[in-house]
Amino acid sequence: MASLKAGTRPPWVGLGAAVWVQIASGNSYTFPLYSHSLKSVLGFNQHQLTLLGVANDVGENFGLLPGFVCNRLPPWVVLLIGAIACFSGYGVLWLAVSRTVQSLPYWLLWIALCVATNSSAWLGTAILVTNMRNFPADRGTVAGILKGYCGLSAAVFTEIYGVMLHHSSSRLLVFLSLGIPVSCFITMYFIRPCVPASSEDSSKRGHFMFIQATSVALGLYVLTTTILNDILPLTSKLSYSAIAVMVLLLLAPLAVPLKMTFYRSRRAVILESQYDPSDEGEGAVKKKRRPKRGEDFNFFEALVKADFWLLFLVYFVGVGTGVTVLNNMAQIGIAQGAHDTTILMSLFSFGNFVGRLGGGALSEHFVRSKIIPRTIWMTLTQVIMIITYLLFASAIDGTLYVATSLLGICYGVQFSIMVPTVSELFGLKHFGLLYNFISLGNPIGAFLFSGLLAGYIYDNEAAKQHGFDVLTSTMTCLGPDCFRLTFLILAAVCGFGVIMSLILTIRIKPVYEALYAGGSFRLPQSSTR
Repeated sequence: MASLKAGTRPPWVGLGAAVWVQIASGNSYTFPLYSHSLKSVLGFNQHQLTLLGVANDVGENFGLLPGFVCNRLPPWVVLLIGAIACFSGYGVLWLAVSRTVQSLPYWLLWIALCVATNSSAWLGTAILVTNMRNFPADRGTVAGILKGYCGLSAAVFTEIYGVMLHHSSSRLLVFLSLGIPVSCFITMYFIRPCVPASSEDSSKRGHFMFIQATSVALGLYVLTTTILNDILPLTSKLSYSAIAVMVLLLLAPLAVPLKMTFYRSRRAVILESQYDPSDEGEGAVKKKRRPKRGEDFNFFEALVKADFWLLFLVYFVGVGTGVTVLNNMAQIGIAQGAHDTTILMSLFSFGNFVGRLGGGALSEHFVRSKIIPRTIWMTLTQVIMIITYLLFASAIDGTLYVATSLLGICYGVQFSIMVPTVSELFGLKHFGLLYNFISLGNPIGAFLFSGLLAGYIYDNEAAKQHGFDVLTSTMTCLGPDCFRLTFLILAAVCGFGVIMSLILTIRIKPVYEALYAGGSFRLPQSSTR
């Protein structure tokens, strides 16, 4: 077992550094920013483009290998692999879009996009597993913060894309292939297994609230500056000043360990001196018996549990339908008359961030105060998603931006609820592998709903409008009929998800009553690290 970094500050340093890596791990959300170049420069039709969107989601969510090795390799090695994948994958895409290399085959670009976005799985697994173990009693809060920053990454990249890169797809791909690896190299030293933060530390709540507040400030700031730059183009000096302020807000979480350095409380020193590794646990069961829910399951023990598959189905419905809209955001906007989709992307990204951060914080509050299982929030948000898809289908004037924002929030909640729920039901020992397996619901949903459904219906409608053959048409579809049937089907699928989520919530209620009796998280008594 790797040695743990002692002290009360290292977990917070790791969390602050993880914010940067989490932003970088959201690189897959940049697909709508350069997808139009893939279509126009390389001459793809919408069906081919949506299949590239599937590759984007397959790469992002295929984390079984990172989940398997995260228990065997230190976090810095996992981060290094992610950096290499990012450099090589986006590098190939840049060669194609910039026409540096002519006529790259479609299958090679599909694989390159998979490799590029698979960096998200490596980076995300490294920081999520490490920080969940460093803060075992605050899983919902930590998951909400990290997943919130991941959701905010699309807005951050959109800001960079518009302000620094002047809406150039080729420059964006260069930035992704070089900038993300550099950020990983800078932060990998600080993201390490630490002595877990004590649940008795009274200052911990204030520290989390500060990080949450700065993330909200960052989200509002990026959304505002992106919209302002779109409406009133900023001068060069103001644009780069805006980027500088954004960087300062990203650095803000590091103020917590900095404050702990200069204002070290006596309580923190006592907590450090009282730490005994034998007291810390993750749910590992010493006795050779089948684990109960709330204890550590290995991968195959979890696979035979009904709750595991119910959670998979609910997550699959929520993110699979949501990512279909995300992957087709540019085409949806154009079809409904919003030719500049930058604002749509920013609204979805900010909503995604609010859903991830708010979902983690709200579920943590109610699970401790009312012992309400976290999955009830997946139920409620999927009900809202049904309404949202019906709004999209109706194409009523003025509803596009509202529906996009609501969908972003609901989409984000799915992530921040699924992550801590997996760790609470099946333990932290094999959390990386179990979490990444359930994350496969995203690319499977993208393939079914985006690749097979949305792309086919869109190309059919485009063919009807222009009189071209579906397989050779590269024309743009205009009007609500381009995606109306798709949205109605997505609404029906979410109805199924609501039913499954209610069943899961009822089933796991006793688990949460055992884990959170007394208002605080209790590790199983028979557990050891």
